[in-house]
Amino acid sequence: MKEIWTATAGDLSQRREPIATPETTNGPGAAVPIVIDPTRRYQYWEGAGAALTDSSAYLFMTAMDADQRHRILTELFDPAQAGLSTLRISMGSCDFSSQRYYSYDDLPEGVMSDSDMTYFSIGQGKPGSPEATKDMKYVVPVLQEIMAINPSVRILASPWSAPAWMKDSGRLDGAGRLRLGQYCGNGYRPRDTVDAAYARYFVRFIQAYQELGIPIAAVTMQNEPSNNPSWPMTTWTPEELVRWGVDYLRPALDRSFPEVEIFFGDDGLRFFSRPVSDYMTPAEAQSFAGTAMHTYSGLPKWVVNATRQFPGWRSVMSERRCMLDEQVDEASHVMFGEIGIGLVRQGVGMIDLWNLALDERGLPSWARTMGRRGVITVDSRTGGIKRNLEYFMLRNFGQDVPVGALRVASTSHTLDGRTGGLGSVAFVRDDGELSVILYNPTGVPIRAALTVNGWGACWRLVSVPAFGTVSCHMSDSERLNRSTVPEDDQFVVHMTPHPADDHDEGEDDQD
Repeated sequence: MKEIWTATAGDLSQRREPIATPETTNGPGAAVPIVIDPTRRYQYWEGAGAALTDSSAYLFMTAMDADQRHRILTELFDPAQAGLSTLRISMGSCDFSSQRYYSYDDLPEGVMSDSDMTYFSIGQGKPGSPEATKDMKYVVPVLQEIMAINPSVRILASPWSAPAWMKDSGRLDGAGRLRLGQYCGNGYRPRDTVDAAYARYFVRFIQAYQELGIPIAAVTMQNEPSNNPSWPMTTWTPEELVRWGVDYLRPALDRSFPEVEIFFGDDGLRFFSRPVSDYMTPAEAQSFAGTAMHTYSGLPKWVVNATRQFPGWRSVMSERRCMLDEQVDEASHVMFGEIGIGLVRQGVGMIDLWNLALDERGLPSWARTMGRRGVITVDSRTGGIKRNLEYFMLRNFGQDVPVGALRVASTSHTLDGRTGGLGSVAFVRDDGELSVILYNPTGVPIRAALTVNGWGACWRLVSVPAFGTVSCHMSDSERLNRSTVPEDDQFVVHMTPHPADDHDEGEDDQD
């Protein structure tokens, strides 16, 4: 059995540092025992990645030369390196955009509606050319380069706003509601409702991207449908999303792209304060592949309202970010703990973080939001790279956990990934390949003892760094990825303060 062990400290003094295969003893002694049981199997692992926003793509295309861009994209998405295998993109503008807000069906002056999508466009011009517009300017050329590096990357697409003419506000920016049930053609044909037109909008988007060699694997119906910000957004109730998804979007996709999946929710845990089964029948649930969630707000106990509703449903985490000024403990708790341990143990099988890349000030952002950081930070002047904690969480999964492996039972001494003791997740492939990630949510190293059902009295002893991880990958094949993390470039990152995050709320905050 070949083995790779690495350690990553919360303060990144160790950065997936290869460590010697731990010593073997016949008992755990004073170490914290972690027992892995491959006979108890749960969800498939579908991959890890982040959002390629217009802001991220802008930095790849303008802050870097072609060689710099290809090196970092290869590092991120090559299965022989970091092995990221998923991406999320926005359908039209989101808050993190370098361009003025747009949708794919913005109408000229004097045109009030467009049931037939006559004016539909994801952008004009050759991808990446100076005259290109909308998605064609930055997002499409970067996606094409990524797909050339790893054609299996799985893309999840989410709209922030419907076209302005479909909303009761008549605006892209700010939250408005879809004009559900209203007609936008000449007469009362069902196909001329806004509901049907918006479903055609999704189909045209998927078709346009497919023609560019970029397959869309899945969509959500709305990013954060309960949010009411100043940037583009459309608000929905859960019940409205069920009806539109079942009656319009799923049938429209079935006619053209039946393999494209729909994930329900795509919102913070407050959205899941009620079990999905309270407002969706098992028959209606067949229209959806599962749920997507963010973890900025809400109570951890609500995760099960998304992950344990209908047989066959899968769960993905479709967005989360850290802040530039977050301390080591908080950033580690969020990335390594709440997401990498807590959510995965609750059934999440795919992780997409927020911006893949932002610059040294957390920009660009057309919404003028500041203080966020990307998976990597890009020096806007030189194209230099700093790899953030988010990068190392994703690389633990991308490099050491094969897509298609099954999560299996393992001892964990933390329920939420941030309190208690040592946490763990473990995965196996059918050929016996084993992957384990341990997380230490405390400020001092923890000595762990790891064993596997079938090993007998055989324990591996390893020290897990403060607020850090140890990853283990064992295999009989030559598949083990032994690549190491390059050194960061040196430049100043501006630790912009931000308002207190609201994801840690109590029961008394729900009134």
